[in-house]
Amino acid sequence: MPTSQTDNPTVVGGGVKKVIYTLNTVRKMGVKKAAKALNSNNTCKACALGMGGQQGGMTNELGEFPSVCNKSVQAQSSDTQAAIPLEIFEHTLDELRELDGKEMEHLGRLNTPLHKKAGDDKLSPISWDEAMAIAVKRFKATDPDRSFFYSSGRSSNEAGFIFQLFARMFGTNNVNNCSYYCHQATSVALGTTIGTGTATIELDDLDHCDLVFVVGANPSSNHPRFIHKLKACRERGGEVIIINPAKEPGLIKFAVPKSPKSLLLGGSDIASDYLQPNIGSDVAVFMGLAKAVLEQKTEDQYFIDSHTEGFEELIKKLQQQSWADICKLTGLHKTDFDRIAALYGKSEKAVFAWGMGLTHHLNGVENIESLVNLALLRGMVGKHHAGLLPLRGHSNVQGIGTIGVKPVLTEEVFKRMETAFDIALPRKEGMDTMACMEAAHKDLVDTALIMGGNLYAANPSSDWAAEALDKIGFKLFLTTTLNKGHVNGIDNSECIILPVTARDEEWSPTTQESMFNFVRLSDGGIMRHDCVRPESVILCDLADSILPDAPFAFNEFKNHSKTREAIAEIVPGMEALADIDVAKKEFHINGRLFHTPEFKTSSGKASFIACDLPEITTNQAFPFTLTTLRSEGQFNSIIYENKDTYRGTDDRWCVMMNKDDMKRLDVEQHSQITVASEFGTMENVKVFTFDVPKGNILAYYPEANVLTGTAVDARSKTPSFKNTAVNITK
Repeated sequence: MPTSQTDNPTVVGGGVKKVIYTLNTVRKMGVKKAAKALNSNNTCKACALGMGGQQGGMTNELGEFPSVCNKSVQAQSSDTQAAIPLEIFEHTLDELRELDGKEMEHLGRLNTPLHKKAGDDKLSPISWDEAMAIAVKRFKATDPDRSFFYSSGRSSNEAGFIFQLFARMFGTNNVNNCSYYCHQATSVALGTTIGTGTATIELDDLDHCDLVFVVGANPSSNHPRFIHKLKACRERGGEVIIINPAKEPGLIKFAVPKSPKSLLLGGSDIASDYLQPNIGSDVAVFMGLAKAVLEQKTEDQYFIDSHTEGFEELIKKLQQQSWADICKLTGLHKTDFDRIAALYGKSEKAVFAWGMGLTHHLNGVENIESLVNLALLRGMVGKHHAGLLPLRGHSNVQGIGTIGVKPVLTEEVFKRMETAFDIALPRKEGMDTMACMEAAHKDLVDTALIMGGNLYAANPSSDWAAEALDKIGFKLFLTTTLNKGHVNGIDNSECIILPVTARDEEWSPTTQESMFNFVRLSDGGIMRHDCVRPESVILCDLADSILPDAPFAFNEFKNHSKTREAIAEIVPGMEALADIDVAKKEFHINGRLFHTPEFKTSSGKASFIACDLPEITTNQAFPFTLTTLRSEGQFNSIIYENKDTYRGTDDRWCVMMNKDDMKRLDVEQHSQITVASEFGTMENVKVFTFDVPKGNILAYYPEANVLTGTAVDARSKTPSFKNTAVNITK
């Protein structure tokens, strides 16, 4: 690999340490419990790469076994915990807030409803009847326009459909899922360029591609199963190009646990080349690569002429941008662009994969549009074994969006829903997640139903987020475990926290959708706790009590077969869902895969989008650029371990910096500093050296959210978690 290696080249992703960690986690769970959880016919609870379902919990859609990773084991370890002792609830909120994320997660499973009255300082166990009665009373007293419904991506398609139907029949389109804080920029950008919002490839395509770009993502930590596909690409002579400001050890070499050869050799090569641009320069990176492709004359002119539009506008934009400006903004050299373009020019089947390193910016949509330009330039969308792959986080975040948990639905779906249930739904445009939070901060939200997740930790500007949530008079949480979001933002308000079943504990089968648009069936059926209920059951009981005059009883949707029949009738592409529990036939959603150059735009052609370079600005008060990231020991906002073995950190309240920046500031390894932005301050922060470009620093999410602002991308409404100007003082 050309250019610099990581400062710690001995660190390798995966390996024996991960095997031992997994074995220790299994021992803590109990071998019998672990085997039952991992082998059952239920979809993995971690990322949306997808495995499990009717072929078995450790088998993917291609039938590959064993398909399991430490993220899956971590998720199962959380769900197989014993119940939280009732004595815990004798402690005050202040005492519970002293726990860190890991300690909160390891209190155990919630196995009793909790009530916190406005002004009280404790969470008090109550009965289900009491909890439901309070929730029904609060919602009945609420103007629907002053309500907010939010779902995580771990809920099932069935619960999500009931959730959004209940919200709309209640009278609001303020219906959101966590994608507005992750891949909404992807959905918008793919909509403008190719007319869809999801991946264009299936898992099988990764087994035949000859080049994979991995941009703004760290699958060695967040999608370990994807690393297997990257390793396989290298082994068959293909290339893996990483574009990431941070030189992640696990993306250089990864010791694949199920490969004896990989373990014995000290790891398999993953990256064949590695670009480290400055944070926030992604549009410039893709512009530079596009210019280099055109200079090397490796564009696919036939594809461009036959299947795209907007190419001339892109050419003009590229001609306007000088190499000097592109190199200054990115921190890269012209030779870097030429080298990567040459590799791309040799490829016949390239896949572009990306994560929130591209979406979490104020120009996140333009970042993705510029990436798609590069793919279209060589005809890499609309063919077998090539295409676009947004790396989704939560295991069913894509499915939750597919079945309608979002503020804006197409008119076709609205009409189908109204016809199916003989109802009239509100047409007032719903607010996105940040708009709902801003409304709450202005005292314009009275009631919220929060299904799963950790909305407090998901929000930028942590102090602001707590204030906004606390101004919501009543919050109803549905959750398996407690997290920081259940003890922050509730001081002056009332809340009910209801314990729900995990996916493999559901009372009837459920379905989930992978990032490859593949729908799986989970059997459920495992019994671990005696006082938990499925989300769908809770939602149906709430809806029937709050909407007694509805033309049908929600109670019938407790039978998930009925729910799936409704989804199949209402949501285009989901027709095969109607009898999935009978046929046991899992499927790809119709119209999502692009193996031929037929696009979903009005013209049937893909569109090049000519974007402007982001402005080059210098802020002397805040001269560093911060990006937040997740550690190897966490999944989204869930913290399983405080130590990050890949990056060599042992404290989450830390920053990672370029060694030359540290020397210039006279800062030593492990010393403590203060990091400040215009939005907040982190004091007594531990410093670690890391291979990142000068002027760029890294810190963990959600701890560093205190530094991030609430401004959003105008088009996707996604906050800029990955690009914050900060200052550092000793």
